[in-house]
Parts: sequence; C-alpha cells; structure tokens
Amino acid sequence: METSRVATAARATGILAVVLFAGAPAAIQLGLLPPGLGFRLFSASLLLGLLAVILGLIGLARTRVATGRDGRGRAVLGAALGGAVVLAIFALALPSGDLPVINDITTDLEDPPAFVAAAELPENRDRDMTYPAEFREQQRRGYPGLTSIQVSSAPAATLERIARIATDLGWTVIARDDAAGTLEATETSRTFRFVDDVVVRVRPAGDGSVVDVRSKSRVGRGDLGANAARIQRLADALEP
Repeated sequence: METSRVATAARATGILAVVLFAGAPAAIQLGLLPPGLGFRLFSASLLLGLLAVILGLIGLARTRVATGRDGRGRAVLGAALGGAVVLAIFALALPSGDLPVINDITTDLEDPPAFVAAAELPENRDRDMTYPAEFREQQRRGYPGLTSIQVSSAPAATLERIARIATDLGWTVIARDDAAGTLEATETSRTFRFVDDVVVRVRPAGDGSVVDVRSKSRVGRGDLGANAARIQRLADALEP
C-alpha cells in the first residue's frame, strides 16, 4: 500500500516544531545558541506547528479507506504535535494580549530617567537610548497605574536601599552615582537570556524621596509586559 507523502511530511514537520519549541530555549540555557537566534528558532516553531496541523488534516483526507493510501497515523501524529505547539505558544502569549507593543517603560513619562553608563556599553553604542515619544500614549493606556514611587526615607538612604534590593532581585549593577541619585543595572531573562537595561533615579520630595524607574529591552519591539513587571517588583520591594 502506498504511504501518503503528505502524512509523512506532517509527522516530520510536527516533530521539528516540538524540537524547536523545547530545544531552542534549552540550547540558549546551555550556551549553544545566542539569545536572538534561539528566540527566532523558537518563534519558527509556531509556523511549523501551524503547517503540521494543515498537512496533518490534508494527510487525513488523503489516507481515507477509499483512497487506499497508508499513513493515517503519521497524519494524526503530525497534526497533534503541531497543534500542541500552537496551543502552548498561544497560552504563553495570551496574558499579554491586551498590552501595548512597546519595549521601553518608565514611571515618569514627562521626564524619563536617562541611561548614561548603559549607553556606553558596547552592546548599546549603536542604539538610541532615549525614551521614544511615540510610546507615551501607548504606555498611559496600557499601564495606567505605573507612576513615580513615593518613599519616606531620605534620598541617600533610599538609593542605598535600592542598591540592596537590586541585588536581591537578581540585577547586575553597572553604575551608581550618589551625587546624581542614580543607579543603573541590567537583568537577564530566565528563559531566553535577553538582557534588559534599568535605570533608577532618586530625588528629594519633602521629608522623603521620589523614585523613578525606567526599564528598556535591547531586543524586540514588544516586551510582553516584562519591563513593567520589573518596575513593579522594585516598587513592591520598596513598600514599608
């Protein structure tokens, strides 16, 4: 009995989609792939998953009893594997579906903290580190509750506390300017090892301080809410 080539292709495509979905992040963690390439391969698993589903459905049609072709199990396996990858990726992306597609977030939209030390890093020298004006309205709509952080302690004590919190949060502090009341750091994401830049600015406010934070991704247009979540973690840690 002739085996359907479409069914065979569906199985192969579904297996490849699973390999990229699980293997690309693992290869990044092991240092076998750079984050950018690894993420592109991971993203390709979505397209391969969709293709596997389509090929699987075609394969099922071509392996009906009346056609006399073998390979129905291959078609089912390909469609199932492809569908599992597609559903998994959509489940991961679903919580951020309503968030704006921006990758630079700040608590002060009128006067965002500026990157100084981070702008001098080799990875950032060819990048525009200013806050994009076109992001302002999108951030207002997407993160209406993200505002400056009011702290009761004096600026010097607040900055010292922020330095300790940054370490606890897993940030890598790259610069601290006590005179300017600023601290700059980076944080590396767990899964894809993307490096994001963070700057914290502390200013006097009455008997206490006002803290403003800016978090910026180096890769991609959108951040799936990662930068706002990072700022919120710092804000939560600063609460009395």
